Amino acid sequence: MNKRLICTTLFSCSCAMAATPAAPLNPTPAMQHSTAAKPRMQDDFYLAVNGDWLNSAQIPADASFVFGADLSGITSKRLHKIIVELAGSKNPAGSVAEKVGTFYATYLDTARLDQLGRTPLNAILTEIDALASTSELAHWQGKAQGRMETPVHFPFVMPGLQDPTTNQAMLAQGGLGLPDRSYYLPGNDAQSANIFTAYRIYLLKLAKLAQLPQAQALVEQALSVESQIAQAQWELAKSRDPGNIATMQIAELIKAAPGFDWLAFLDGANLKGQTTLSNLQPGAVLAITQLYAKIPLAHWKAYSKLQSLNEAAPLLSAEFRAAHFDFYGTTLNGQTEPEPQSTKAVARLNSAMGEALGQLYVARHFPADHKARMQELVKNLLTAYRDAISRLTWMTPATKQQALDKIAKYGTKIGYPDVWRDYSSLNIVAGDALGNQHRAARFDWEFKAAKAGKKADKRDWDMLPQMVNAQYNPLRNDIEFPAAHLQAPYFDMSADDASNYGAIGAVIGHEISHGFDNMGSQFDGDGNFRNWWATADKAAFQAMGDKLVQQFSAYQLFPGKHVNGQLTLSENMADLAGLQIAYDAYINTLKGKKSPLINGLTGEQRFFYSYAQSRRSKFRPELAAQWLVTDPHAPDVFRINGVVINIDGFHQAFHTQPGDGMFNSQANRLRIW
Repeated sequence: MNKRLICTTLFSCSCAMAATPAAPLNPTPAMQHSTAAKPRMQDDFYLAVNGDWLNSAQIPADASFVFGADLSGITSKRLHKIIVELAGSKNPAGSVAEKVGTFYATYLDTARLDQLGRTPLNAILTEIDALASTSELAHWQGKAQGRMETPVHFPFVMPGLQDPTTNQAMLAQGGLGLPDRSYYLPGNDAQSANIFTAYRIYLLKLAKLAQLPQAQALVEQALSVESQIAQAQWELAKSRDPGNIATMQIAELIKAAPGFDWLAFLDGANLKGQTTLSNLQPGAVLAITQLYAKIPLAHWKAYSKLQSLNEAAPLLSAEFRAAHFDFYGTTLNGQTEPEPQSTKAVARLNSAMGEALGQLYVARHFPADHKARMQELVKNLLTAYRDAISRLTWMTPATKQQALDKIAKYGTKIGYPDVWRDYSSLNIVAGDALGNQHRAARFDWEFKAAKAGKKADKRDWDMLPQMVNAQYNPLRNDIEFPAAHLQAPYFDMSADDASNYGAIGAVIGHEISHGFDNMGSQFDGDGNFRNWWATADKAAFQAMGDKLVQQFSAYQLFPGKHVNGQLTLSENMADLAGLQIAYDAYINTLKGKKSPLINGLTGEQRFFYSYAQSRRSKFRPELAAQWLVTDPHAPDVFRINGVVINIDGFHQAFHTQPGDGMFNSQANRLRIW
């Protein structure tokens, strides 16, 4: 479970995968975009709006996808400019500016990386060689938290599932070098089998480059461990249900998996003395830790060496870097060229000193008037959501009151945190790129671990200001919109309401709606995990979800490659409800007046245009196949066509008729809220 997938277990995010156009009700899209005349809006809305862009947009050689709104690219360039300025200045010793400049310059020094070879990793490989017991292994894996993803690991510290007033460490499955457990399982399709074979070749290349003795045997031992971990893991769709999360006592874990030294693991992870934690995948975690008593220590050591080499490869010599790119860049993602080292350096700095960079970013690029306008938009969307709940006919009064209570307690975070992190104790050393990365990762983990067992602070943020994303956190019952996401075309101070409500308004509605999707609806307004639904209401809600699963499961991105309607359910619910509420909020701004006609389009039409344009994208097929398995979001084409066909306002705006590709009879349109 890599960092990109953390939101698949608990958080609900708006990050999207890319897709090619397809008709909504007969979705078998071709990978090549036709240069023929665009279809009518009423036949394929996504392609009609975005066809010109899809035909002309090129995916850069060093990328796997391209979005019509390249907010990440814009943000990265802005950060790069800030960092270069700091790196080129003489800064006070120990200052944030000096640390940022040193980290960046050291990361760029590939001649130094080439000179050092595998030397930066020697100390870690020696540590692994010295492990004499599974207890020592467990302690070593605890120390690795933040640096690498171990078979069971702590992705974050958050308010507890049963007691959201107190922080708990969140325990999760992990430890795989491939994107998902399915790649390791027997009976895979040819594409997945080929990827597994390429992964074996890649690991062998790492072992030989590092001059590890008996390289072939080490790789087979490591792959055996990984395969057993994969078989023990849960599939991602199961991980999406918070009802499967367990609050567990350490004593329970020790009793259930005595072959794993839990106390040594916690001690290494700076969590000594903690007695309770949240287990995101309890059955999988217990199955994985039971493997420690069955698998020979020598195999665990082989696995740990290969995983450490894999994690470090981008900051070792050129041969290691090339091998890493050949597999993760080309084989998995279809890239033909690696990203520039400067781009990778900015991304690593984001991980190493994210809030320090965020503070510099918002000072230049997120003025106070942007925040004020966003606060107004959020307020209007929340009002529209309250009105929608109040009008519901399928929900009983008692459940409706609980829903209204929850929406009234929503917290809103816009732009950046109120309190910034202190980086004074982080040690950044010139000439030690890998060491800087590891020290920064451990620094970040220790910052998080220090919160475990303490009172939860609702001011805490889960994302950085320079992150292009948005989120709903059910444990805090709040929505979060980082500054970098609040740029044109999503959020444009100069744009009319129709454009802003169709783009950023849909994002706001999406995140609000996550509190009432199949996951978020299991939490109340105070973040408690409890059932506040009447039985009949829950059954009606479940039936709506089943219809949405059925609708999206019918969509194919490639022939035979379907969307996983169950995995994508909560995001599809949020897309549907969010767009509906954003549309309602836009209509409210008109105050009964007719919308203005601009460029031949009514306000209602521009609203849907803006939504479709904000999510246009192209991808490489290698990445698309991977994301179909791992991403809880449906491909963008279906997030557009598959959603708007359920919105009455869309059919009214574009006058769809029976026989049109986008027509969906009113009886079949699904409105949840």
